[in-house]
Amino acid sequence: MDLVFATHNPNKLKEVKLLVPKSVRLLSLADINCTEEIPETATTLEGNAWLKANYVAKNYGYPCFADDTGLMVEALDGAPGVHTARYAGEHRSADDNMDKLLENLESKSNRKASFITVIAMNLPQEEKTFIGEVKGVITTEKRGSEGFGYDPVFLPDGFDKTFAELPLEIKNTVSHRARALQQFVTYLKKLKYINK
Repeated sequence: MDLVFATHNPNKLKEVKLLVPKSVRLLSLADINCTEEIPETATTLEGNAWLKANYVAKNYGYPCFADDTGLMVEALDGAPGVHTARYAGEHRSADDNMDKLLENLESKSNRKASFITVIAMNLPQEEKTFIGEVKGVITTEKRGSEGFGYDPVFLPDGFDKTFAELPLEIKNTVSHRARALQQFVTYLKKLKYINK
């Protein structure tokens, strides 16, 4: 089946391609000539995921799914949360976001955090959400060069390496996005959209 993943992020696309069965032809927004930035104006991760999924289904007619991810830091009352991607401002970079986070945590002893991904699935006559979560802590400095986003400062529980220090094959077994996608793929199999 052809399935659009509503993202312009090549790093996300790379991760997700490794997690869906080969029988799925995964298309990005670029593949369907969707060049516009889909507004993410909702106040929740789920709301933003639905904005993207519904936009593609309505305007391009493809079965699709979209995700939104938030980093919830306990000592910052759940921030950056829904503003994770734009934590340091609208014209931010990953480094800017991480620098702001590390600065805001400088005086905090509690560095517990969790990454949450919400996937919104919009298929003909079938809409559903899937949620994946991984708990961990925020490190005191950036470590590693793999991954993207906040990966260099997120140390998942049970590991001594950040997401940016772990090979993608390992990250893809424990990450928030992987956990949400595993549920999504299982559901597609149940609906017989894809083979086992």
